[in-house]
Amino acid sequence: MAISPDQAGKDLYKDLGVAKDASQSEIKKAYRKLAQELHPDKNPDNARAEERFKTVSEAYSVLSDEKKRKEYDEAREGGFRFPGGGNEGGGNFSDIFGGAGSNVNLGDLFGGIFNRGGGQPGGPGPRRGRRGADVESEVSLSFEDALNGVTLPLQLTGDAACNVCHGTGAKSGTVPRLCPSCEGTGQVSRDAGAFAFPEPCPQCRGRGLVVDDPCAACRGTGRGTSTRTVQTRIPAGVKDGQRIRIAGKGAPGEGSGPPGDLFVVVHVLNHPAFGRSGDNVTVKVPVSYPEAALGAQIKVPVPGGKTVKLKIPAGTANGRKFRIRGKGARRRDGSNGDLLATAEVEVPASLDESAREALESYASALGETNPRAELMRNAGVSNGGG
Repeated sequence: MAISPDQAGKDLYKDLGVAKDASQSEIKKAYRKLAQELHPDKNPDNARAEERFKTVSEAYSVLSDEKKRKEYDEAREGGFRFPGGGNEGGGNFSDIFGGAGSNVNLGDLFGGIFNRGGGQPGGPGPRRGRRGADVESEVSLSFEDALNGVTLPLQLTGDAACNVCHGTGAKSGTVPRLCPSCEGTGQVSRDAGAFAFPEPCPQCRGRGLVVDDPCAACRGTGRGTSTRTVQTRIPAGVKDGQRIRIAGKGAPGEGSGPPGDLFVVVHVLNHPAFGRSGDNVTVKVPVSYPEAALGAQIKVPVPGGKTVKLKIPAGTANGRKFRIRGKGARRRDGSNGDLLATAEVEVPASLDESAREALESYASALGETNPRAELMRNAGVSNGGG
């Protein structure tokens, strides 16, 4: 989806507090810092922080997307670069304002810009609703829940219609009137070279309505805050730091506008036995010296409290990895990754007399050897290092 005219009229770089030439990593870092500071869970009943949170989220949704950022920069400079066609033909306005496959009526679009009439002669068109803001939340999962997936309730504090005026913004017993500046469209035209850009009407702030006697609870905005619980499905195999989009679960829209989306950032807690490497689960398996030298069949734990048998061949070296198929994390295609078991040969810290004698007998039977001879030769040490 392309940027909206409303977004093109804002200074999104200023909203995020970054320079125009900021890198993607700088943009992400600035957003995460602001989102954590302004998150509604940390600022209950703070309307200013909530509004700022929505502003920052909107700025990040554009600047973090290379295509949207390019379109935004070109729109701010006052000249269109049509997608796929440069500045001289080859593109169309539906690509810019609605994205591929949208049903944008150019007559309606230009009618709204130049005549403020929505393409209908004799008066203004219907006022369009505003899409609700995207909301971001964070959740911490156990290692097992991240592997298996889980449905959990998320308590969200966000934007909603004022419960006193029910969203009109007007005092009880009164009603808003149509804005005389924009004739109810919520937008006015701003000249930008060869084109005129629509931008939110400054008198009604884009609502299309003017409130003469405002509601005391919301001060005429028609908006309030609400706390709601959303049942959220976290898919199996989710990784630490992954950002999951849940469509339509963000802040509600204004008027007939659709709701925004909910973005959940997942943090996976460490497990005392297992780790992750992409879609594979990792585990370190202690192996005794006799098992490594002589070979053995041992039990290896797998996620879920079960075990599998693993054959350790004779002469297994410390750090050798074994792959156990299908015992890893769930992939998007429904298959599973693998379990990677690393053998860690244990050397006893102390020996009793019988064990010491047995090892000395082994060394005697082995004969005089130098396991570092090849290393020394490769390092250029004369006489093999003694």
